[in-house]
Amino acid sequence: MAPFYDARGNIYAVISPQALRNLGVSLPDSAAEAALARQSWTAGAVAAICDWPDGQRPAGSKTHRSDGLLVGPFQDAAPFDVLIVNTDGTLAERSGNGLTIFAQSLTDTGRVLSVEGFTLRVHHDNQDSASPVPTDAVAAVIEGLPGFWLDIGTPAFGAKAVGARGTGVGDAMLDHAQVNRVERLASLHPHWQTSVFVRVGNPHCVTLVPDVEALPSFEQLHESPLNDALTQIAFAAGEFGTGEPCPAGVNLQWAAKIGPNQIMARVFERGEGPTASSGTSASAVACAAWLCGWVGAGLVEIVMPGGTAPVRLIEHEGRLQQVQLFGAAHIQR
Repeated sequence: MAPFYDARGNIYAVISPQALRNLGVSLPDSAAEAALARQSWTAGAVAAICDWPDGQRPAGSKTHRSDGLLVGPFQDAAPFDVLIVNTDGTLAERSGNGLTIFAQSLTDTGRVLSVEGFTLRVHHDNQDSASPVPTDAVAAVIEGLPGFWLDIGTPAFGAKAVGARGTGVGDAMLDHAQVNRVERLASLHPHWQTSVFVRVGNPHCVTLVPDVEALPSFEQLHESPLNDALTQIAFAAGEFGTGEPCPAGVNLQWAAKIGPNQIMARVFERGEGPTASSGTSASAVACAAWLCGWVGAGLVEIVMPGGTAPVRLIEHEGRLQQVQLFGAAHIQR
């Protein structure tokens, strides 16, 4: 059976392509081909790996055993190709916690040495961004915790960067061209009026709130009618989502400043829903906070229900040039 890993409360199963084929899933030979054919195999893969066995789902638990499935590697040496499968069968362009888990899995299985840097390449079928999405990983230790720094790259800001459109996206009450008011979010709460669209390999919408009281609680994100409304916003146009403001869907975050270079956040992921933590969401929150002057360059801590994510912001001549995320993962016993 595929091992399950935990990274700040984010759970992913990891399985090799051949092991998935051995379960009867018709997976194409290459990651690129598999991504383009994902509608033919992801539902079967999720059912085989992520669904709870009959009668074993604990009371009050999530519908699935994990937040997703990592399929890879497709080769024995770097760069390593991987597919990040959401439990709704869609593919993610990037997942910070997912890639942390995949990096740890490669280390655990002896494919890489802990002292080596290596590249991970995420293949997907989303038409609004290029595939594969590369991420460099380097082993590191922070405060005694071994993990990996992931190079998230240079962020892009604004509605165009995430494919947001429509009359429901307007200017917020801030003097900044890359800060917006998203009508569908603003109508849900009086303090959800200021949002920043950020692409860090995948699309995000970070809503900045005045204090922690304006953050939705992790429990509230699971409850109707808020969960239903956010699902329609976050998920791509189709069975669950409306595709507004982003036809391909968008990850949602809420952020409140709680100290110097420290932000508290909540996350509602595209294709998944409420999530205890998310690495790319933490990266997007740090970028949005920098854009609006809440934090400076350097180390920023993003506090989420699943744990705190260290994010490193590298600035050059007033522009945010690079974002790096630290993550650690362990196998579930």
